[in-house]
Amino acid sequence: MTKQITARRLITDTGELAYPIVSIDDGKIVSVEEGPQNRSTETLTAAFFEIHVHGARSFDFMVADQEGIAEAGRFLACHGVGHYFPTTVTAPLDLTLKALERLADAIERPPAHASGAAVATPMGIHLEGPFVSHAKRGVHPEASLQEPSIELFERFQTAARGHIRLITLAPELPHALELIEHATGQGVRISMGHSMATEAQTLAGIAAGARSSTHLFNAMRALDHREPGIIGTLLDRDDIYAEAICDGVHVHPAVIRMWLKMKGEERAILVTDGISATGVPEGVYTLGDLNVVVKDGVCMSGEALAGSVLTMDRAVANLQRFTGASLGSAVRLASRNPARLMGMTHLTQIAPGAPANFNRFDASGRHIGSIIHGRQAE
Repeated sequence: MTKQITARRLITDTGELAYPIVSIDDGKIVSVEEGPQNRSTETLTAAFFEIHVHGARSFDFMVADQEGIAEAGRFLACHGVGHYFPTTVTAPLDLTLKALERLADAIERPPAHASGAAVATPMGIHLEGPFVSHAKRGVHPEASLQEPSIELFERFQTAARGHIRLITLAPELPHALELIEHATGQGVRISMGHSMATEAQTLAGIAAGARSSTHLFNAMRALDHREPGIIGTLLDRDDIYAEAICDGVHVHPAVIRMWLKMKGEERAILVTDGISATGVPEGVYTLGDLNVVVKDGVCMSGEALAGSVLTMDRAVANLQRFTGASLGSAVRLASRNPARLMGMTHLTQIAPGAPANFNRFDASGRHIGSIIHGRQAE
């Protein structure tokens, strides 16, 4: 049965449409047209695409069962996410392999919207670790770190049944360049992070096929005026995407402004790095086999930051507040840009045949609801 959605304006990948009428059938967009003036004050945008999230609603993707993964997906949908990559963290090999199998099961299950639920859809796995630097490991457990290895990657990919789509690694590690070339040849995107790379080592990673950076500024060699290192090199490159966690904790607002100016609206990507503590009262939660204490909105494991409790709708609001960016620009950093990085632009385009995934904002730019596969998220 076809239904219609109207608004004051529709923000697309490239521009805006006044007084849109969007026709939807069976969870997909049928048509998008400009209609007559109406009294609505709402703005419609594409739903978000979250490529770096570890869990939500007390469910950690490293250990959650299928019901837990689905509950996390419902929470993400309520905060504007249409599609996402459940993200791992460095852990003992047996725990990682079991996690990859469960996440593959979730990806291969019939989509939740087929049963009438508004749930964000897992589209692939982001493998964060174990191929990261000891010096910049953050909370990644030192005992479980591994040198980059094609053989180990293939073991992970077999467990994931081919669903690993994004890998975070440190390009300066032994054999990292070989793994970058190998994985890139399989269509896996490589994001550089948790790294002490110099400029030369970062450029070597890019030459091997790396196309993005993971939570820029965090867990990276500091910028120096004589050795730009990984941060300076990534900021200087117009062809490399760069994630940032826009919660005001991981990165100072002034540095967020610099990041946006340097990367521009075409290459900056908003992520949350959200963990299982997102959406539940503060306390002690897990990230892989780590305990994380959440207090005053900050997630800590020992002396290190351990992800966030940020939601993507809040990240979009923070970006506007920190930088003065328009709603359209902020939304594109959370939808169009990650989709472009991953070669999945069909998931966030507002066009006939695309998923009917939208976010609703009021006249002040406040997120007031999400429509996922044509259904209101609740």
